[in-house]
Amino acid sequence: RKAPQTAWETEGRVACVGFASLRCASAGRGSRALTLPAAGFVEWRTRADRGASRFFLAERRKEENKMESTDDLYPIAVLIDELKNEEMALRLNSLRRLGTIALALGEDRTREELIPFLNESIDDEDEVLQVLAEELGNMVPYVGGAEHAFHLLPPLEQLATVEETLVRDKAVESLCKVAEELSPSSLQLHYVPLVTRLSKAEWFTSRVSACGLFAAAYAKCNPEMKAELRAGYNMLCNDETPMVRRASAQHLGAYAAKLEKNLLETDVMTMFTNLTQDDQDSVRLLAVESCSPLAKLLGKGACVSKILPIVQKFSADKSWRVRYMTAQQIYDLCEMVGRDLTISEVVPSYGKLLRDNEAEVRIAAAGKVSHFCAFIGAEASLREILPSVKELAGDTSQHVRAVVAGMIMGIAPILGRNDTIDQLLPVILDLLRDEYPDVRLNIISKLEQVINVIGINLLQKNLLPAIVALAEDKHWRVRLAIMEYFPQLASILGVSNFDTVLGNLCINWLKDQVHAIRHAAATNLKKLAETFGHEWVQEFVMPALLDKVQNPHYLYRMTILEAIAAMSGTVKREVLTTVVLPEILKTSSDAVPNVRFHGCKLMKTMIPHMDKNTVENTVKPWLTDLQEDDDHDVQFFSRDALTACQ
Repeated sequence: RKAPQTAWETEGRVACVGFASLRCASAGRGSRALTLPAAGFVEWRTRADRGASRFFLAERRKEENKMESTDDLYPIAVLIDELKNEEMALRLNSLRRLGTIALALGEDRTREELIPFLNESIDDEDEVLQVLAEELGNMVPYVGGAEHAFHLLPPLEQLATVEETLVRDKAVESLCKVAEELSPSSLQLHYVPLVTRLSKAEWFTSRVSACGLFAAAYAKCNPEMKAELRAGYNMLCNDETPMVRRASAQHLGAYAAKLEKNLLETDVMTMFTNLTQDDQDSVRLLAVESCSPLAKLLGKGACVSKILPIVQKFSADKSWRVRYMTAQQIYDLCEMVGRDLTISEVVPSYGKLLRDNEAEVRIAAAGKVSHFCAFIGAEASLREILPSVKELAGDTSQHVRAVVAGMIMGIAPILGRNDTIDQLLPVILDLLRDEYPDVRLNIISKLEQVINVIGINLLQKNLLPAIVALAEDKHWRVRLAIMEYFPQLASILGVSNFDTVLGNLCINWLKDQVHAIRHAAATNLKKLAETFGHEWVQEFVMPALLDKVQNPHYLYRMTILEAIAAMSGTVKREVLTTVVLPEILKTSSDAVPNVRFHGCKLMKTMIPHMDKNTVENTVKPWLTDLQEDDDHDVQFFSRDALTACQ
């Protein structure tokens, strides 16, 4: 730093306030230099001299006193310079603040200097180019608005041709954003020729990018250009390169949404049919994704006659990836074709997917089971879908069984009580005993749907034994899932039934070997106390906790104390003062510092529930004494708890 003059020179960058210009250029990374003219500084100082702003004068006095300059435009100069810095992290930082640079330069200089400068900077790392492509899409306000937005097209066109897919995708996204801002005349003059160049380029990456640009251009074009664009997209759908055909299949739905309705059943369906018959399965599976949007555009009649046969053919495709995509998309057709045609035409194809040889296909199909059952009704579900579901419940793939376990519970409200008891309950009980923990977890997480259908009596008879077994499962996540469901079970079973079957489990979890279980057990007791009331706490919980509070293991003592403190908001104040508080006060004499400062933390949560006399006469002196403790953490938490006494 050169002082007292307002000038900086660091590693090839010079920023001079009040001089003729502010130039930034880094050696070795391009020859173009960006300058910030002195006119801006002259105008700024002129305004200051007139008294319009006191900021410059204040900064000048500060500079004279401290021999430092805090010119606001120096950081902009640094950002401009870092656009060509050798360090990629600095280039990324500068590009993410491209709007700030453009705002400092002004609209004219952004168009005339910054954009050409960026256009020459395309040869860079992929990560840098991806950020550049994203930021250029947000630059329309900085180049002068929609009228001058076409200046952003050249660098984005270059970015749309690079090898890296992520960069191209982001460039296409930004090009579409810019196209939305362009006026029809500007779009036809600048954007459509860009699309044409990319679609006819020799290298396939340009043609891949072009596929995503037609939809943004079509609506604003005149009839002649629309015809040209339709011909261009048709050419891409028949391109010799599979990657280009894949891109055309991927964007076909968005492109079709912009076309006139009379062209859907002619031009679009011709392209779609060709793509569905492609010899590359990667093209066909992307064509599957277009079935749903095209069906919505065509309407029910054309959907039944043109789309449905293609979906039926896809459900038996030789490629498992195409069948997998079909299984994910097939339900979307149901609303278009209606319930009757779904049962007669769609469900048979869906049944094939449920019984597919590939586990991935069965997983995708099983994920739609409850949706299909809800749409076609109980009778058709029992006849057409439930037999396949029962087979999948015993599938050799644990992942298939896990998906079935997550979906089968949603069928119970559709089938009703009797059919759930006869058809679903045996399957659910088998899945509750599955060796794979995720299967059991998925059943547990949605037990409420079945319980609401079958009632409390069958719950106690059939499901409770399985729930008790899962409460002692060897996988702690299963135990945790069961525990989180206990408050809901409590409201269903009532106090007497709950204590008889599940009450002791809630206490035993406080001594679990896994901390997450112990902590959740204390929280669980608090929720149960809110459900059952203070009498249950005094009669059942407190005696059990006080009996275990002197456990020889300090971790267990901390958890039990946490559970006792959690009761402070539910028990009567008398019980809080005579039963709960003395147990917390005993922690000050514990040999383990962790227990002592844990007692301070718990005391802080209890103070709001105590009367002022107890706080002043008992709690504050106790916390004050702990500030003299040998352990620094105990001292800290005792001081922290004292703040709650104020």
